[in-house]
Amino acid sequence: MNTNTPDTCQIFAHRGANREAAENTRAAFEKALQYPIDGIETDVQLSRDGVPVLWHDSYLTKLGHPGKRIDDFDFEELKAMDFAGYFSENSEPEGILSLEEFIETYRGRCHLQIEVKNRAWEQPERHHNKMKQSINIAGLPQDQETFISSFNLPSLIYANHYLPDFPLYFSLDETGTLADVGKCTQDYPFFHGLCLPIAILNDAMVQHLHDYNKRIVTYTCNTDAEINKALDLRADIIITDDPERALSLRNNSI
Repeated sequence: MNTNTPDTCQIFAHRGANREAAENTRAAFEKALQYPIDGIETDVQLSRDGVPVLWHDSYLTKLGHPGKRIDDFDFEELKAMDFAGYFSENSEPEGILSLEEFIETYRGRCHLQIEVKNRAWEQPERHHNKMKQSINIAGLPQDQETFISSFNLPSLIYANHYLPDFPLYFSLDETGTLADVGKCTQDYPFFHGLCLPIAILNDAMVQHLHDYNKRIVTYTCNTDAEINKALDLRADIIITDDPERALSLRNNSI
């Protein structure tokens, strides 16, 4: 039975306060924590020399490197680049943030969602390395204070074999259906929950997942209608680009 209520719904800042600073940077995370948010969502890829770093996009076009990827550069090269300047000419320059520094800096200040990005051009061994390192850096969390999500099912299966107790969430895109949700709970009971786009989230999905004691993360809720829908459906976590708006709507719904 779904016993979640609006006041237990958690608000996560999507890549930090990405409307106030460049996403996945220290500035964005610090600005997000100026609000009473519950958590931060971020994205992990690997540098060429295998260091887990925070970056969402497939390419570095924003940084003036069209066609280039994170894995075209070593970690030291990425640290020397400015990952904040594209957002505003007034942004303080920032090199790339490693997952290790992110965990060390923000664990204990809020919950952390690590979205592991796997790309089609990568070999499975690299996917596995990314998952293994992410789990090792995060360590076994208490009360799901830190969890990993991914759209890549084989990587999540590998992660479960590597450390069975680590909280893992499978992400579905907007083509996902109730049948897909049902298959996840039946075939992969180790998932702690699913990440579902707000566009497809509905009562049947919520009821099914909560009947199986699975948590629901819904993304990306930015408008009043999207946030209120997530609150009305009793999602467990709302990922938003506008944490201030989401917090206000949550408080008004209690």
